[in-house]
Formats: sequence, C-alpha cells, structure tokens
Amino acid sequence: MNNKVKKNKTAEKAHTLKNNLFMLYFIAKNAPGLLFFYVFLDVVTNVPWILSNVVLLKYIIDVVTSGVELYRAGVACAIFAAIVIVGTIGNTIFYEIFLPKQKERLHYKLYSAIYEKAAKMDYEAYDNPEYYNDLVLAMNSMSDRVDSVLSNAKDIITLLTSIISITAVIASIDPVCLVFIFICVGIMIPIGRLIAKVNVKRTEAMTPLDRKNLYFSRVFYLQDYAKELRLNPAGRMIEKRYNQNITDRLVTISPFLRKQWQLYFCQEALPMTLLVYLGIALFMGHKAIVTKEISLGDFAATFNGANAVSRCVFDLTSWFAINLRENGLYIEKFKKFMSAKEKIVGGDVKTVFEKPVTIKLENVSFTYPGNDKPTLKNINLEIKPYQKIALVGYNGAGKTTLTNLLLRLYDVSEGKITVDGTDIRKWDIPKYHENFAAVFQDFSLFGATVGENVAMNAKPDKERVLAALKESSFRKELKNGTDTILLREFDDSGLSLSGGEGQKVAVARAFYKKCPFAILDEPSANLDPVSEYALNEAMSRAAADKTVIFISHRLSTTVMADVIYMLENGEIVESGSHDELMALGGKYAYMFNLQAEKYKENE
Repeated sequence: MNNKVKKNKTAEKAHTLKNNLFMLYFIAKNAPGLLFFYVFLDVVTNVPWILSNVVLLKYIIDVVTSGVELYRAGVACAIFAAIVIVGTIGNTIFYEIFLPKQKERLHYKLYSAIYEKAAKMDYEAYDNPEYYNDLVLAMNSMSDRVDSVLSNAKDIITLLTSIISITAVIASIDPVCLVFIFICVGIMIPIGRLIAKVNVKRTEAMTPLDRKNLYFSRVFYLQDYAKELRLNPAGRMIEKRYNQNITDRLVTISPFLRKQWQLYFCQEALPMTLLVYLGIALFMGHKAIVTKEISLGDFAATFNGANAVSRCVFDLTSWFAINLRENGLYIEKFKKFMSAKEKIVGGDVKTVFEKPVTIKLENVSFTYPGNDKPTLKNINLEIKPYQKIALVGYNGAGKTTLTNLLLRLYDVSEGKITVDGTDIRKWDIPKYHENFAAVFQDFSLFGATVGENVAMNAKPDKERVLAALKESSFRKELKNGTDTILLREFDDSGLSLSGGEGQKVAVARAFYKKCPFAILDEPSANLDPVSEYALNEAMSRAAADKTVIFISHRLSTTVMADVIYMLENGEIVESGSHDELMALGGKYAYMFNLQAEKYKENE
C-alpha cells in the first residue's frame, strides 16, 4: 500500500471520528446531562453483570471449595443483587421517563435547526439535486443518526470500561493469560476492519436498489398514483420491475454475505476457539488441577474474563466500526447541508409600502444554474402604480421566471429590478416580501384551518378571511366556519377540496393580505369558464387598490389588463392593451383568435 493510500485512509478515519464527535457535541449542547446519564447508568448497570462472571464467580467458587464460612457466598450474592436492583431501578426510570422526554427535546432542536436552515436557503437550491438529496436525507434520517451516535457512545464506553476492568482482574491472577488475549485481539482487529470494509461496499452496492424499493413503495401508497393504478394495468408493470429488483438485490448481496460469513468465522471462531477456549483453558486448567498453583475460582475467572474481553473487542472492531463510519457519512451530509451559504442575501432597506409604487425591470437577463441558454434576455418594462399587467406566451417563454425574479426567489443574472427607484437586492428579504401577495399555479394547501390557510398565519382575522373567500368565489360549505380543518394529516375529519375550490382558497390569500402588489400565476387554471369569469370580476373589484401582475394561458382573462406583455423565447415580442395588440394582428392576436375558435367549436 503506497503512502498516498495510507494517508487517505488515515484522513478518512479522522474525518469519521470528527463527524461523530461533532454530533456528540450537538447532543451535549442541546440536551445537557443526557449523554452523561445515558453513559453513566449503562456503565453502572451493565459492568457489574459482566464482572459478575469474573469476580463474583471466582469468589463464590473459592468460598465453596474452601468449605468454610459458606455464608460469605450468600452475602456476596446479596450485595451483588442489591447493586443490580438499584442500578436496574435507576436505569428503568431513566429509560422509561427521562430518556423519551430528552430525546423528544433533542429531536425538536435538531429538526428546528433543519427547518430553519431549509427556510433560509435559496429557492434556487431546490433545482440542485445534490442539495435536495441532502435535505431529504437530513429530514428522513438524522433523528435515527443522533440516536445511533448516542447509543454508540454509551456502548463503546461501557465496553472499554469492561475491557479495562476485566483485564486488570486477569492480570492480578496471572499476567501470562494476557498474552493469549493480546494475540487474540491482534488477530481480531484487522479482520474486523475487513468486515467493516465489506459492509461498506455492500451498503454502497445496495443503495441504488434500496432507492428503487422506496420508489415502488411510494407508487403503491401515495394518492398521486392511485387513479392510474386502478384504471390501467400499470400496477402489473411496476410489480414486474419490483420483482426484478428483488432478484437483483439477491444477486448483489449474495457475494457480500458469503465474504462476511467467512470473515466472521475467521474473526470469532478461530482466535477465540484456539486461544481462549482451548489455549487459556488448557494453560489455566493445568495450573488449577495439576500443579495446584491457582484455585478453581481463578481458573473460572480467567476463562470467562478472556471470553468477555474477546467479545467486547469483537463488538468494537466489527459492529461499532461499521456503525461509526456509516453515521459519519450521514453526519457529513448533514454538516454540508447546515453549512451551505445562501446566495440571495438581504440588505438594510425595510420599507413596506402602503400604496403601489413604480416597478422597473432594466435590461434583465437570467440563466438558470447549469444551463447555457438564458431563460430571459434583456427584459425592459415599467409597471406603474395600480396597473393590471398580464404576461402571456407559450410554455417555457419565461413568464413564471420573470415573476420569480420580481419576488426575489432568484436574483437576476444581468440588469436590475427596482421598486420606487431602489434595487430590490438592497431590501431586507422578509420585509420586501411583505409588499407582495402571490398565488402560484402549483399552489399548496396546508394541514391547518381554512382561516390559517387564507391568512397564512396562526391568528387569522375571521371577517377578513370570509370576505377574501367571497371575493375568490369560494362556495364550499364550511362545517366549522373558518375554523374548519383542511386535509387529514392532523384531523381525520379534515375537509378535502377539489382542485378548483383549493385554488379559490389560494386566490383568497391575495385578497386577504394588505399589500400594494399582487402576483397571480394562472389564478384560474383549475376553474371552469363561469367560475373564471366570476373570479376575473372579483379580482377587478378587490384589487382596485393594488398593482396586479398575472400570468394566464386563457387569453379571455387578459382582456381586463391595462398592459399585456407577450413573451417568446425569453424576450418581450409585443406589448400593449388588448385592443392595441388585436389591431396589431401579431402573435397575441393569433393566439387569442385561436382560443376563441376553440371556444366556439365547444359551444
């Protein structure tokens, strides 16, 4: 093995240790006392059991074989029983009462940190598969990893305490026995490292297949797929691939299992059988039975002690070595996620306007990360106070991207956007967002009350909520008024809404929020023509005191706009009022007439 490989392996081990220590520090910081009591009680409870097979057994055998003062064996057993009972009671109280509460607090701290970080990260980060995978990994696995690190720390300290204690006892009886133990340990440690390597390779080989299994699970339990599975033979198609994946798993894992079995046999059976069970048994048995140099209690203590030390070393070199490395890999991703820097940072401006002001886009261009071709090119437009602006064009023209830039979910690649003459990059981001109400095409409803879903906070004004719902033409009967729970994640009787009714709740958010600007991305996408007409009328009334920017593929909606911007391939190709663009007879007029013809055909 060359020096470079050795250095890499040493660095990897140091990194693994560093990551596990990082998580131990997180635990100690956020759950003071948990780590200490967890370790302390485990040592107090388990070490006496391990030592009982050495010290207590030796004492009892020596007392019994001496034939005098046999009551001392009973006293020793009673003292040991008292220690075990007290330790067990303390351990039970800790595990059943204290530990669950502390873990809940620890998990709360952990996920609060994850949620806070996720909320601060740039929207652009969700376009990055690596970031998204790290986020999903952090959300799904870190509580288990925290528990695993905590448990490993406890078990490792308990095992090391046991090894030191038992080795000291054996050394006091006959130091020669330590030679057998050291040779046994010397054989077991390198084999344990090999086992850890094989296990890591096995995990790496199985990871793609595990990911496929998770996909199959999602297909069969998520509602998103339920209709397709029932209306088409897609289930059999997926089941066929699932069966193939199981076959692939068996083929992939088999050589690793054979290799692991061979290594486990070499690590556990050979050194322990030859050196502990046979070597120490013959050596100490000869001294106890033939030469009478030691007592039968000494023989039993050294034999059981050597066996216990070998078992502890086996656990440390195989199971815990694997666990530490695996935890280290997950913790590394967690650290990477938590240390990621935001690109979109806020400034010092904290103005929240009471009335609309002028918005300008000056030579704005934008290219998504990883793309060579810009999505928007040299956009120049001015939105005056109280104007109703429509953005139209074919899919991929850049309409939604433009509004995302205006909301500062992304930053422009070139040019600048100003509000009342100030570059939006100088704004404090939360304060800047207070100026806007936004309804997205891919809107989301939350497992909360109708009122909370409209107000988007925990203290909705019920009268304003009802007024906003009325303006959005929401007609669904609410059993408990604005306190009616939506969705069933937190309430089995939660209300499920159709796509159209759900969109009306989302649109109501724009009517509820007191702000000067509203951005509506396909606000009528899930509505029928009658509801669409009613919504347009409502928007005209309710948004009279706002500047409104909306995107719509239904050009009947754009008739109400003061200015329409036609985008194509990331550029503004036409602009003007509906009448002006129809008189121009260009691309907007072509799209409008085409849709009008379709409406006539469907009548």
